[in-house]
Amino acid sequence: MSLVVAPVARPDILVDAPAKAQALIGHTFDWLRTDSTTAAIAIGAGVVLYLIFFGLRFGIGRLLRVGQGATPLAITSWRGFAARMLSRTRSFFLGASAAHLVSETIAAPGTLRHAIAILFTISAAVQGAVWLRELILSLVERRVAIDEDRSALHSAMGIIRVLVNAVVWALAVILVLDNLGVNVTALVAGLGVGGIAIGLAAQGIFADLFAALAILFDRPFRAGDTIQFGTTQGTVEAIGLKTTRIRALSGEQVIVSNTKLLDQQIANLRRIEQRRVVQTLHLKLATPGAVLATVPGMAAAIIDGIAHTQFERAHVSAITLDAVEIEIVYHTTVADYAVMMDARQSLLLGMMETLQVAGAELADRLPAARPVEPSVRA
Repeated sequence: MSLVVAPVARPDILVDAPAKAQALIGHTFDWLRTDSTTAAIAIGAGVVLYLIFFGLRFGIGRLLRVGQGATPLAITSWRGFAARMLSRTRSFFLGASAAHLVSETIAAPGTLRHAIAILFTISAAVQGAVWLRELILSLVERRVAIDEDRSALHSAMGIIRVLVNAVVWALAVILVLDNLGVNVTALVAGLGVGGIAIGLAAQGIFADLFAALAILFDRPFRAGDTIQFGTTQGTVEAIGLKTTRIRALSGEQVIVSNTKLLDQQIANLRRIEQRRVVQTLHLKLATPGAVLATVPGMAAAIIDGIAHTQFERAHVSAITLDAVEIEIVYHTTVADYAVMMDARQSLLLGMMETLQVAGAELADRLPAARPVEPSVRA
């Protein structure tokens, strides 16, 4: 004798909906007629709970905005973040929560409790989707708001909102259907297969899109920065969803895909805080040692008199068959390239004049090129 266990069917809200609605209405009216006192208490308790929830939302919102007046709170502060999340709390969810708490406390018909539970499940899923959506978008805006240039994310916010809405609301619908007893396995599988197909068909577009988001969030550069990659150097004009537009020093506009741009080593010239300059002078071999010993002091005195410069060191670095090499190292304390060139010019002219007074002369010809030996420099 074999025992066969029949599978337990899950309840499905979509089956016999008219009959269930009729039963709900009938049982509710019977409850109101036969136990009116309990029903009145339940309705009153639900209204009071809703008013409490509504008052808490209003009061906390007012406390968060104390001292701000009509000015909206900045998303970069925790108060602004909390105020935005609180403002997205829907009254429908507050009412469903109040009704659910009352139905679990006061004896009510089973069909009414079941209907309230379904209503609460739907409202909770919708409210959760709204909160999750605002949480993600607020984090994005909070991350970008740190930068003064908020226009950089303007072109990407549209696609970010579309992607976030699609994912969040798809999860909310699946969650609601699953709690209502609908078999969502086929739906999830279909969404997965469809997502894979779309991803394979548009993988190049998505690669450039995520590269654009990486540029906007990680900020290796931003619009207005001067960058150098490969053999190209220019100023970033715009960061798009697929390409970045760069105005080259020669005048033409260079358009490069975001993915290819990030695959290369990028030098952000705008973020130079100071420039280190190594200047080499070549003096004749006949220059007296006593004069060579004074050259570092000459260089230090000249550099100290040049604006926005800081002397580091000066040494006789090498003696070749053709010349004595003097290596002078200094810094320009501002990043402007013109300031660096002005300092270099002032140093060279000053050294020429000072060396001439000291009786030293520059070498007639530069030494022949030789392999660069490894050296350690500060």
